[in-house]
Amino acid sequence: MITDRAKRQFEEMLQRERDNMTRVRFGVKGGLCNGLSYTLGFDTHVTEDDYTESIDTIPFTIKKTQVDLLSGATIDFKQDMMGGGFSIYNPQAEKDYCCSSKEEEVY
Repeated sequence: MITDRAKRQFEEMLQRERDNMTRVRFGVKGGLCNGLSYTLGFDTHVTEDDYTESIDTIPFTIKKTQVDLLSGATIDFKQDMMGGGFSIYNPQAEKDYCCSSKEEEVY
């Protein structure tokens, strides 16, 4: 899921990309017991190992092996006097296989 603020930010950023095949790539990196860390960027390549979906008209690519781990995650965009960044809330970070509690990171 993406919030309206995140959708607007993604739309602005995607408009600046020259390739109309550009998608938002969302993923997980790092160890589970150290807390989940996320990757968020742009990519034009999709492989057979990827899952693709448009979420609220924004094209996303996720590694198939990470779909369950990212299921139910919410991406928001927060802006303050110091700047702005994407914030991710993932309820899957609360599951037993993750040693951490709720995970929220700003990009």
